[in-house]
Amino acid sequence: MSTPSDANPESGGHEPGDPESGDTAGEFGPPTKDPWKSFRGVMAGTLILEAIVVLLALPVVAVVGGGLTAASAGFIIGLAVLMILGAGVQGKPWAMGFNVALQVILLFGFFVHPSIAGVAITFGIVWGYLVYLQRDIKRRMDKGLLPGQRD
Repeated sequence: MSTPSDANPESGGHEPGDPESGDTAGEFGPPTKDPWKSFRGVMAGTLILEAIVVLLALPVVAVVGGGLTAASAGFIIGLAVLMILGAGVQGKPWAMGFNVALQVILLFGFFVHPSIAGVAITFGIVWGYLVYLQRDIKRRMDKGLLPGQRD
């Protein structure tokens, strides 16, 4: 079995990032698995689920809301299409802003039918939590606290 000094005799027995050597650069490395890959999947899946729920509001608006008009149907279907298309761009740096903007637009669905606003509030809470998670993952990654960054 080799010791660190056997592996690199010039290191003086200290590994890079070892506090004893005074080298604090590289205390932790990047995560072994990309945490953003799974987070992008969660965001894309949430948008698809939200698009399905928004489309399921069509019969509610048609029956309870006094009928669908071209404007109300266009609003609901257009927003669902934007959500489905948005699921494909979750790797972009502006994706979270796009997702939150969709929630704000969905809130205007109150003028179509109050049930649309209910969907917007429900998914707004979900997206609020996802914004919190995104910030928490970034903070943990910067501090080297993610699994795979510590040895």
